[in-house]
Amino acid sequence: MARWPFVVVGVVALVVLGYLSWTWLGGILDRRAAAQAGECRQGELTMRVVVTPSVFEPLNSAAIAWNGQRPVIDDYCLRADVQALDSASVLTALTQGWDTSKLGQPPSAWLPESSLWVNQLRAQNRSLLGAAAESIGNSPVVLAVPEAAAQPLRSGRGFRWSEIPELLSAPDGWKRFGVSDWGRFTMGVPDLVRNPASALALQCALASAGKKERGPVTVDMLNQPAVRTTLSQVAKAKVANVPPTTQDALVELSKTPDLTTSPYDAVPVLEIDLFRRNLGKDGGPKPERPLYGIPAAGPAPAADFPLLPLSGEWINDAQVRAAQKFSDYLREPNQEKVLAQESGVRVRSTNDRPRTSPGITWLANDELLAPADENTTQQLAASWASSVDNGQTVTVLVDVSGSMNADGGGGKSRMDWLKAALRGQVDRSVSGSMGMWEFSRSLDGKKPYRQLVPTKGIEQQRNALRSAVDGLKPVSATQLYSSLAVVYRSAVENYEQGRTNRIVVLTDGPNDGGLNLQQLQAELDKVRNPNKKVAISFITIGPDPERAPLTKIAQSTGGSVSVAEDGAAIDPALGQLLSAG
Repeated sequence: MARWPFVVVGVVALVVLGYLSWTWLGGILDRRAAAQAGECRQGELTMRVVVTPSVFEPLNSAAIAWNGQRPVIDDYCLRADVQALDSASVLTALTQGWDTSKLGQPPSAWLPESSLWVNQLRAQNRSLLGAAAESIGNSPVVLAVPEAAAQPLRSGRGFRWSEIPELLSAPDGWKRFGVSDWGRFTMGVPDLVRNPASALALQCALASAGKKERGPVTVDMLNQPAVRTTLSQVAKAKVANVPPTTQDALVELSKTPDLTTSPYDAVPVLEIDLFRRNLGKDGGPKPERPLYGIPAAGPAPAADFPLLPLSGEWINDAQVRAAQKFSDYLREPNQEKVLAQESGVRVRSTNDRPRTSPGITWLANDELLAPADENTTQQLAASWASSVDNGQTVTVLVDVSGSMNADGGGGKSRMDWLKAALRGQVDRSVSGSMGMWEFSRSLDGKKPYRQLVPTKGIEQQRNALRSAVDGLKPVSATQLYSSLAVVYRSAVENYEQGRTNRIVVLTDGPNDGGLNLQQLQAELDKVRNPNKKVAISFITIGPDPERAPLTKIAQSTGGSVSVAEDGAAIDPALGQLLSAG
């Protein structure tokens, strides 16, 4: 058979493919050129970025410059709109409902001061993360002290974060720095969950106790006797009535420069936040005398200022990529220089610092602590919450419906993952009270619920709680509301004063029998007591939770709703929830 017909067909095919490819490529180039020329056929696309207030000014300047370049993605002309909002408010709004009347439109990207906030967001609802976060710089944790204490702390070999637990435990801690007549060394430690400097400083101290001074702290390390002892040392030395935020704690410290009358001697703080505090740039009153930032010798913890593209029904793919593009722009030398000079964030391309910075030395430190992962940070915060102020009172209500046998990922069922998470919490809790109930259908005669362990001191019944966890077994239905009404009544009747009292519900399905939502709300209202506040919080397991009714219940009691899309997400979600105030 002659070959020339095949040759002709091949040539024609190549010509056609070449023409189509050229036409397709030409169309892309034409559209890109049109957009870059200002036509923006898809119009303008706004990327709203909420940022921690400490870097608002340089980021807002960068956004204005970026907008002036008319960046383009998919025929959209991009526009960055930057808003300052504290990280705690952003986390609450993203996970429990964004109030547009108070906060404006929800953001498509978030830049908190630390990845600890990203970890909390991931623990509560991983689906809100649109892409990997990228750090735009860092700010180390320093020890803020009045001027009189600065020189002793700087003398000799200085101080290391690893030494803090021993210093706080000693009755004459200041003797270590040559001033024995000052007595005990005290440190104000604001809440770990809402103050990254506190959490990062504690991580650094525990890393050394776990024989891993450069970090990271791991969940396994939290079970080591030396690490548990160190955590207990710091918790027992915690000064009472420390203000809840680092800023307020610094304001109080600056009011009494005389250490003999000061409620505490030092506060861990991000370098950038102390810089702003001393200049009165953080919204608080400018101090009469600046506080001094003492950097530690050896590995230092640092906040990493991650820019996180978000995901949600209000965000499209182009906005996610726009956030990544803006993140790249912020890490260019020109923008880094402005960030360093205006805010004091440490960046890669320059050592520039703010010209006026009382109390700050800006000493270089290349030894930064490797941060703990998402799960460890949540478990550490939960362990701390169980250690301080005599712990908390937690009643756990576990769904043992048949669907808990469903695949939870990693070759394990949802129930397997849940039991592992509960065992970890039982083992790591230092003090406080814990009890456990299960619910399904007809567990105790016709009752869909059964109390497994009463809510009492965890140290006295740790083995009973472990046995209860081991005995959890999926049965049948999900009669949540009838069970929750009884557990709530029990929690109010057995309320423990002086502690945070909460109910934690772990469930993977909607209520399917017994009381309906309105009847449950009526039952809750009957026993609600303003002097005995018991928050009901939920961890929903699976990709499609029935959030609306659970959110209504949680909000009515001061609780929250977290989403664990798979089994591996249960442990960090539980840790995050138990660490919340």
